[in-house]
Amino acid sequence: MSTHAERYAAFRRRKSASSAAIEAFQGLYGFEFDPFQVRACKALEYGHGVLVAAPTGSGKTVVGEFAVHLALSQGTKCFYTTPIKALSNQKYNDLVSRYGSEQVGLLTGDNSVNGEAPVVVMTTEVLRNMLYEGSSTLGGLAYVVMDEVHYLADRFRGAVWEEVIIHLPESVRMVALSATVSNAEEFGEWLQQVRGDTTVIVDEKRPVPLWQHVMVGHRIHDLFA
Repeated sequence: MSTHAERYAAFRRRKSASSAAIEAFQGLYGFEFDPFQVRACKALEYGHGVLVAAPTGSGKTVVGEFAVHLALSQGTKCFYTTPIKALSNQKYNDLVSRYGSEQVGLLTGDNSVNGEAPVVVMTTEVLRNMLYEGSSTLGGLAYVVMDEVHYLADRFRGAVWEEVIIHLPESVRMVALSATVSNAEEFGEWLQQVRGDTTVIVDEKRPVPLWQHVMVGHRIHDLFA
């Protein structure tokens, strides 16, 4: 059995390695990460799932891309799911430009490109169908990014997100990315019950201010004084 000193030394080594990995990942970008992005990346590397709720345009997809980075560095797989085909196509092109077409695949209702790649972008329905079919493509899967996970509240399609969250293998770490929602902490508690260790990170700072106006005739007025 290891001593307290040995366990503390191992913890320090993990902490140091995590910082180095995140710094290397940040080097792929032309900006310094915000604190909420760093916290989420650290939680993910420590083996936790994460729920990141942040305003549109705040850069929460960086956390999803860190899951891709971890999967490639570890020799495992990462699925990046989105609610619509157009967003899947956009994210596929983004990842191909960074990692190359050999490393990234795309699965939507319209396209099937390199589906056995270590990183595959897909609509959420495709992953749901894989889980029910017991697809062999799930072999080696370590991370699943669920972009726009607040679609779970959608009246008609929300069940797809719920089914994926429930049926994913326990070993898979989930990265749930959401616009700011009023019940993020409550949602996080449910994820913890279903998925195990899940770190909830809420950031309400909007990098691009949102001002609402109304036009009357040829003049624009502030909606709220």
